[in-house]
Amino acid sequence: MRLVESLSHTRWECKYHVVFIPKYRKKAIFGQIRKELGEVFRRLARQKESVIEEGHLMPDHVHMMISIPPKYAVSQVIGFIKGKSAIHIARVYGGRKRNYVGQHFWARGYFASTVGRDEEVIREYIRHQEAEDRRIDQLKLM
Repeated sequence: MRLVESLSHTRWECKYHVVFIPKYRKKAIFGQIRKELGEVFRRLARQKESVIEEGHLMPDHVHMMISIPPKYAVSQVIGFIKGKSAIHIARVYGGRKRNYVGQHFWARGYFASTVGRDEEVIREYIRHQEAEDRRIDQLKLM
């Protein structure tokens, strides 16, 4: 059953598959950062009335399926999540007490695709991305 959201004058179902990477695609998402980022992303998404429905943190990229109300642009919500999470990472893990200015944790840009009717396929892809990456890495070693 598909859940259709509603605002005061709008019924909507806007889900996006989003992927973004750390700067220079460094393998920087690991350990405690990885454990904490999921909740940080969810909290930030709620501030923009959005919901992260599925997500997976890889060492060098982030996959998520996010539901964003039509009153917000995808770029606005993703920019907010990336910017505020970079500030959080800098404060907690970078030893900085002031605002994180001049440097960035995330690379510029992101990939976004509308989910549409292939929602279950996208959910499965996100869930099994790590195993697939390992399989491909093993093939490269041969």
